[in-house]
Order: sequence, then C-alpha cells, then structure tokens
Amino acid sequence: MDSLREQIASFLGFSPLSVASDVQVLSSIEVDGFRRKLVQYATADGEKIQAFLFVPDGPVRGAVLALHQHNSQWEIGKSEVAGLVGDPLQAFGPPLARQGIMVLAPDSVGFESRMKTASGGKGLAPKLEKPYSTAAGWLQYYNQMAHRLVVGDLLMRKVLQDCGDALSVLQACSNSSQMGVIGHSFGGISALFLAALDTRVAYACTSGAVCSLREKLTNGTGLEMSLVIPGFLQRFDMDDVLRCVAPRRIFVVSSENDPQTADAGEVVTKARPAFQERHCEHHLTHLRVPGPHALDRQRAEAIMEWMVAEAVHP
Repeated sequence: MDSLREQIASFLGFSPLSVASDVQVLSSIEVDGFRRKLVQYATADGEKIQAFLFVPDGPVRGAVLALHQHNSQWEIGKSEVAGLVGDPLQAFGPPLARQGIMVLAPDSVGFESRMKTASGGKGLAPKLEKPYSTAAGWLQYYNQMAHRLVVGDLLMRKVLQDCGDALSVLQACSNSSQMGVIGHSFGGISALFLAALDTRVAYACTSGAVCSLREKLTNGTGLEMSLVIPGFLQRFDMDDVLRCVAPRRIFVVSSENDPQTADAGEVVTKARPAFQERHCEHHLTHLRVPGPHALDRQRAEAIMEWMVAEAVHP
C-alpha cells in the first residue's frame, strides 16, 4: 500500500524528482556579508524562472529555500525576501546569508518577474518602488489557477514542481544534502506541502499557514488559490500533510488572531502521533502567540533563530 506521502503526491500530480538546468547569473552585487546574485534557470517544463541567490562571504554552513508571501501584491516576490521592497520582516535572505547560509529566493508563478501583463506577456515588475494590488493582478493570478483546472491540472502542482526545481538549483549551488525551506502565508503553505512531499527538505518553517481546510470552509475563510484542489478534502486535510514531514524537523508558527491559523493547535495535535511513532516528537515544534496574520517582530525573530540553529547544527 502506498504511503500517505505517496498518496498525496499522486493526488496532486507532483513528482519530487525535479531537475532544473541552465543556471545563468544575470547580475551580482556585493552586499555587507554576502553576495546577492540574480539568477535564471530552466525548469523541467522549460519555463525560465528568476531568483535571488544569496551567497555568504565565508564558508557555507547551510542552504535554505525562501518562499515569498502573497499579500495580493503581485509585483512583489523575491525582492521582498531580499529586503529591497515591502515588509522588512519578510526579508529572510540577508540575515540568513550573514549567518553563513546560502539562500535561494525564486519568484512564484504569477509574481514579480512571472507576473503576466495585460497583453499576456511577462513583465519585469517595473514599478517595484510602488507595489500595489489591482484587479488585473488578481485576474492574472486567478487564471493561473482556473486555466489549469480546466485542463485537469492544479496550481498547487505547478507551485510544488517549481519549488522542487528550485531545490535542485540550491542543491547544485550549495552542494548541501541538508536543505531547509522557509515561508510565511502563501510561502508557508508552499513550504509545508514541499516539506511533506519532497524528502530532500531536512527542516522547514511554515508560518501563518497551518489551518485545516474544514475549519476554513466552516468559517468562510478565504482559500489561497493554490489550495483550490478539487476533492482534496474528501481524502485529506492539513494534518495529513503535516504528518508526512515526520521524521524530519518542522517549526509551525501561528497567531491567535489569524483566521489562516485558527485551529493550528488542533492540526498539530492530530499530526503529532506520526512523529511519536518515529520517536521524534521533538521534531514537531509549534509556536502560537497573540497577533494578526501579518508577521510581527516576535515571530520573525523566533523564525530566524530556529532556522539558523537547524541549518548550522542539523
């Protein structure tokens, strides 16, 4: 009988054996403590993706894939992780790199360099200095989900396949077998699913993302479009996804006034037996604090402390 991980991966149409190639360095800038490279690579399906690669000045002590949030700011993706625009608490790249951790931060489909323009082409986010949410931006991202559903595909499969390709790039650049993934909100959803289904992820932090689908449907909470997966709830829920991370390490971060993490504690409780069975209950950690959905300094500092400890002392 297939494992739970294999069942979920098969349901989503996701194959974790992603291979990205033809990595090109488009630019390179020296920053205090690290070098920030703009790279471009070809995915398994032939699409070219841009990402920032943060290379520490000293020895590389770890490797982390950093996935950006959503926030309905279509023109912002990897640049927020780089601290160039947006919320500075989302700038995971620079502080990790200064700790000797190589970081790859790609644009997700529909964001920044992968945001489709009104003419159907792809823009390069020319207005990053003034990020905004527009109906046109929402529509092009909605179509990333809806058009795939029409042909029997899923936005979640595409997101995960892209993340798998990014892991391949990070692994090649860092020569690391102990890779981590970090993300908040939409990035946290992607990080959770990737950690569950791609065992190359040794440790993960998912923030602002763990909530059962049943809870969201009961309370009318909006679903991120990658979570629009027909029939998923008939067979699985988020505690099943979290179970698949065992015996690897995961840090779940939630807040009390966030509808996107309303029942995070219950989800963690349901998933914990899977870690206990593998004699690694301490590999599932949950931090729940007061606060809204948006990341605050308390959670941001806790996330950075955990990620650095896991990367440097696996």
